[in-house]
Amino acid sequence: MKITKRQKDIQSKLNKGKEYSLEEAISLLKENSKLKFVESLDCAMRLGVDPRQADQMLRGTVSLPHGTGKTVSVLVIAKGDKAKEASDAGADHAGFEEYLEKIKGGWTDVDVVIATPDSMSELGRLGKILGPKGLMPNPKSGTVTQDVVKAVKEIKAGKIEFRVDKTGIVHTSVGKLNFENDKLIENAKAFINTIIKMKPASAKGLYVKSLFLSSTMGPGLKISKDEYTIASQA
Repeated sequence: MKITKRQKDIQSKLNKGKEYSLEEAISLLKENSKLKFVESLDCAMRLGVDPRQADQMLRGTVSLPHGTGKTVSVLVIAKGDKAKEASDAGADHAGFEEYLEKIKGGWTDVDVVIATPDSMSELGRLGKILGPKGLMPNPKSGTVTQDVVKAVKEIKAGKIEFRVDKTGIVHTSVGKLNFENDKLIENAKAFINTIIKMKPASAKGLYVKSLFLSSTMGPGLKISKDEYTIASQA
């Protein structure tokens, strides 16, 4: 694969084998972000878990202190007053039968779907459409709830969902590179600490094997173990 001039320039500034602090990594990624759009800051953790074991399948949510910097489109599947409550709380779409029909027709133009418990029997039938896109509501992620107002506000404010993949890696965006450094660090720490606190009791050996920060089009920088070892002891 041909290496571009930009990639060569970035590689020349990297110290191969170095482990960075969060502050150093974020500063370096910002310094080398010269694209026409604002890149996201991504965090990836390789964990010592076996996702094939039900008790080691990490899945959950974290509220980033400073949000994601992205506009999140939310659909709430609910009936009557609950649909109105969701709309008043800031949901982009809210309703019941009309949205079930739209989804049946293939419409999935949203980022998050929230549903009330009494709507799940009908919505569950659309799992083949919503499941592959990661849109099926789930009680563990707080997207199946009677309190639709709280759920909508939390997601709009920066609550994100994560799930470990089949290789044991969990990753997410923790903000935009145009955020102030301290805000990106706080967002990254919120995600990292949440993962550490969720360590399954059945997971043996080293839990956090490695941690990398990267930008959308930038290099992956390995983060020093000191950055998350301290958190794991807190």
